[in-house]
Amino acid sequence: MPEREKESPEQLERLGRAEGAERVERTERLRRVEQAQQARRAERIGQAEPVGQPETDTERRRRRAQFLRDLTEARELRDRVQPRRAKAARLRHAMRMRTFRW
Repeated sequence: MPEREKESPEQLERLGRAEGAERVERTERLRRVEQAQQARRAERIGQAEPVGQPETDTERRRRRAQFLRDLTEARELRDRVQPRRAKAARLRHAMRMRTFRW
């Protein structure tokens, strides 16, 4: 069996930089998402009603819709960051749905 050529230090360095750049890009995206969420929270805090007044139905629905959007965004982000885990979760969910048919 022919021996495989070893990669040169320059090639290893380039590979390391590419992996490092990928990690930096991922952390930058996560940081931007977190900043956007903090900005939304700050907006909501600024729009909050005084403590003594009861909450109206439309305000509760607006807050609930915002929460559900944030939750969906967080799930999508988790699925993009951990694709193998997301695929396994989809397969488990499909099995559950097949098992308990009405």
